[in-house]
Parts: sequence; structure tokens; C-alpha cells
Amino acid sequence: MFKRDILEKLSAWEKRSDRKPLILRGARQVGKTTAVNLFSEQFDQYIYLNLEQKEEKRIFEQEYSIQELIQAIFFYKDQTQIKGKTLIFIDEIQTCSSAVSYLRFFYEAFPDLFIIAAGSLLETLIDTHISFPVGRVEYLVMKPLNFKEFLNALSEKSSLEIIKDKIPVPKYAHNKLMKLFHAYSIIGGMPEIVQKYSEQKDIIALKTLFDSLIVSYLDDVEKYARNNSMAKVILHAVSSSFYEAGTRIKFQGFGNSNYKSREMGEALKVLEKAMLIYLLYPSSSVKPPLQPNIKKSPKLQVLDTGMLNYFGGFQKELFKTNAIDSVYQGKIAEHIVGQELLACETSPLYKLHFWNREKKQSSAEVDFIIQFEDLIIPIEVKTGATGRLRSLHQFMDKAPHKYAVRVYSGQLEINQIKTLNGKNFTLLNIPFYLAGSIPEYLYWMISQ
Repeated sequence: MFKRDILEKLSAWEKRSDRKPLILRGARQVGKTTAVNLFSEQFDQYIYLNLEQKEEKRIFEQEYSIQELIQAIFFYKDQTQIKGKTLIFIDEIQTCSSAVSYLRFFYEAFPDLFIIAAGSLLETLIDTHISFPVGRVEYLVMKPLNFKEFLNALSEKSSLEIIKDKIPVPKYAHNKLMKLFHAYSIIGGMPEIVQKYSEQKDIIALKTLFDSLIVSYLDDVEKYARNNSMAKVILHAVSSSFYEAGTRIKFQGFGNSNYKSREMGEALKVLEKAMLIYLLYPSSSVKPPLQPNIKKSPKLQVLDTGMLNYFGGFQKELFKTNAIDSVYQGKIAEHIVGQELLACETSPLYKLHFWNREKKQSSAEVDFIIQFEDLIIPIEVKTGATGRLRSLHQFMDKAPHKYAVRVYSGQLEINQIKTLNGKNFTLLNIPFYLAGSIPEYLYWMISQ
């Protein structure tokens, strides 16, 4: 059990006087239950309920008043009364719609209790089979381990301290940090996989865990689907996603299938709700608001780059090279950067986008764009001469500011660049291991 960044968010929630019952959202096996168990150490009393267990689910199905329900919970758990600061964690809440309904009453009748709920298939059921009380709950999203959490799990304390506390990162740390990020790029951030790797430092030993992890997601397909025919479409979508990740996709015929746009689009959106994939839509915005164009083809991102590498057969190729941007036409490098950018946000409303400008004679595409204060910042994942970043130059020609980011394998540096049309702009060149720290380094660069 290793510390996760979500614990800081949970602690901030716990300290707020206006907090509401918290729904912890995220894909299966990203560590939600483990994180809450670690968080519970801050409390005088901790009650854990798993609603996949019939006895514990039945407590919520008796139509008790909220006062009777609390008494029933404490009686069942052999707790006579509320003792000090008390946390109640309702796990697998998606199995019991009546438990969801009670959340609003916890908020109204027992504001001093700390209530957290989570569920592995929660995302696909929200707004269909279950409805959360509007205005009576709040949300946090949990994702696979980011690179900083990976360093913590491997007990690489000096490397973690340098990334977190020293801006800019000293040059002497570059080679070691690149080597560690290379390992992270290969195995990804699924907690069980990282735990095993931290114990044995053997990538080959992870094969069984990757197999069982992917099979468990495939086995869940029937739970996502409304009928058997839909289950077949979702099963194909899950399997094909690992081969199509990192590219722009079309719903029609996705994964070399005969499925039509409507049914495949529905299947992929179910998987997106389950947070197994992300659909990154293009935007032509160069200033706020950042408006995605959902009529255009999205770029596909899967939950975890380690799973992508294993399923797609890229682990050996990555293992043989130190240049992660040379594998799979650079798509693995782009994918792991996307994973880091997604991990920076815990809001369920957050979406990641890329920039696209299409003209009849030419098109331009920048890998990612993010909103930084009142600016839209372009991020390109590419090694090579800065003069070859043509799409980035085209974005900067249109942008009302002068800041851009390039993520690559080189050292941290700032360049003054002139576009092909003569506009001067400042390019922040970030090494891969700082992809999750881009906002902090933008503040640093602007202050220079």
C-alpha cells in the first residue's frame, strides 16, 4: 500500500465545513478502495460497507428512516455509537439504488458524518439505472498512478523530491529521471502492476497480472451492456481499442468491423463512461473558451499505457530502446504524455483535447491543448529541430499570446523561436518526466 495523490484531495474535502457525501469515481482496479482505507487512518472510527455482500446491501433495502439506518449500520458492525470523527465508506454502491438515494439524507440529517461512496461500474450506470441526488453530493475522479506516484511506489524518494520541490530540475538528475520514466512508460500506472514491479523490478514477471487485468475488463462487458448484441459490440470495442489507441478513429467500421457508426459510437461512449477509454476531440480554438468539435473524428486514449503496451505487443520494443518516442511511430510517447495530463485533473468534467485546423490544401494538428489561466497552451510531443514543428508554428501564428510547450527526451530549456510567418514566441522544452508538471513550469517560465 503506497500513498496516492488523491489522499491530499480527500484531506481537503475532510477539512471543509460545507462538504457533502463524496462519490469517488474511476475505472475498476485503479485503487479507490485502497485509497479510502489509507485515508481512514485519520479518523477515530471507520465503518466499511461492501454492498456486493448481501447482508450489507440488505441494510439499505429495508426502507428505514435515516436515523434507523444509521443505527442499523452501527449495530451490524458491532459499533454502539458514533465515536469522535467517523468515516463511513459505502463500496460498490452501484449494486443498490436505495443506498444511492440515502446519500441526500446523510447530507441533511448527519452533516458531521464523513460519507464516501465508490463503485467499480458506477460510471456506466449514472443517469441510466441510478440517479445521484443533485446538489447533495460531490465527486472526485481517480485514475492510474501518475509518474510522481510511480516514483513514490518505487521508494525513489530523492527523485520524487527533485521533481516536486526543485524548479527547475537540476541537470544532473536528467539521465536517472529519464530511465525511471522509461520504466513507467513500459509498465504504466495500474496499482497492482506497479506494486509487483516495485517488489521484484522484473517486467517479465508482470505477464500474469496483465493477463488477469485485461481479462477482468473483458469479463465485465456484459455488465456494461443493455443486451447480448450490445455486449458483442462493446467486447469488440474493448479489444480493438488497444490497437487503435493513439490515433484518430471513426466509429463506422471501428477495428475493421462491420459495425455501423451509431452502435459503435454508443459502445465507445459506454467505455468512456466506465473510464476505460477517453475520446479526445479536436478544437480550432486558440483562445478561451476551448470549444471541442464533436462532429470531427476523436483521438483514442485508453486507460493505461502499460496495458496498451502489453496488449499491443510493444513492451519488448520499448525494453530494447531508451527512445520511447521512436516506438509505434511516436504514439506511445504521445499516449503516456496524454495519461500524465489527464492525471493532473480530478474533476469528472475535465476533458483533454488536441488542436486541429483543416483546410482544403493542408491541415495542421497539435498533439494537445490545455487551458492555463486565460490562455490556451499548445503541447507538442516531438523530438527534433524546433523549426520542424510546423503545426505548432501555425497555432502560434493565430494565438494571441507567445507561449508553447514541447515534450521530448532532451534537457529542460527555453527557446526563443520565430514562426515561418515571423512571429516571435517562447518555447518551453520539457523532458518527458515533467509532463505532469507543465502548469508549474509555465508559471516558472513566465516569471523568468
